[in-house]
Amino acid sequence: MSRQQRHDARVPIALAVLGWLAVAFFVVPILALVIRVPWSSLSDVITDDATTEALTLSVFTSVITTVLAIVLGVPLAWLLARSNIPGRQFIRALCTLSMVLPPVVAGVALLASLGRRGVVGEILDDWFGVRLPFTMPAVVIAQLFVAMPFLVLTVESGFARSAGTVEEAARTLGASPWYVFTRVTLPATQPAIVAGAVLTWARALGEFGATITFAGNFPGTTRTLPITTYLALESDIDDALLISMVMVVISVVILVALRGRWVGAIGGVR
Repeated sequence: MSRQQRHDARVPIALAVLGWLAVAFFVVPILALVIRVPWSSLSDVITDDATTEALTLSVFTSVITTVLAIVLGVPLAWLLARSNIPGRQFIRALCTLSMVLPPVVAGVALLASLGRRGVVGEILDDWFGVRLPFTMPAVVIAQLFVAMPFLVLTVESGFARSAGTVEEAARTLGASPWYVFTRVTLPATQPAIVAGAVLTWARALGEFGATITFAGNFPGTTRTLPITTYLALESDIDDALLISMVMVVISVVILVALRGRWVGAIGGVR
């Protein structure tokens, strides 16, 4: 729909009222947060050792999570978009299930599989002496489990859209499948990969339930910024408001960057 068509379209009053009510539902809590934040204490909270430590840990683990998601998620997205493997729909459902699972349930599932007495974790412990729960790698695993589906679905959509005559032409000229994938398919899917990576990073940065269940709450090791925010609610509401505001700013920057450059490129949003 063109801009002129949108301008000329008449919106029923009932729809307009309900639409603006929905806008208020989303905007009012954020405005309330902005109003309640004790801005004079912002520098003290940001420079506080506990906050800095939690922010550093969150950024570090979420970046690692994003890299792993790209390494593992892009091939998975290609399989789901281009291959004819049996049970593809079922595999897609399993690989994206963690998007809709309650985060605490995701953490329990990780404990059941990778805990000291888990299906895989017991083997790792008995044979190799590797214990993953309540460690920094556990933070990355929890973030990856709940965040990678965002990249998989986004990149799968990109692969589906990029299939076309250019790839067929490259194959006709004798290009190998790997050459076609790396020199033709990946560049054509770059906007989707970047969008998926940013969404994955944002989801990993804000992950709470699976992390605290599988990785615990240990300062400097597994206490991320969302966990620090939750703990601040019990001791100092002002600190919780300020830390929450930092997360809001990060989220807004991500959304603006995605909306302006990448989401429209892969989803047709205008």
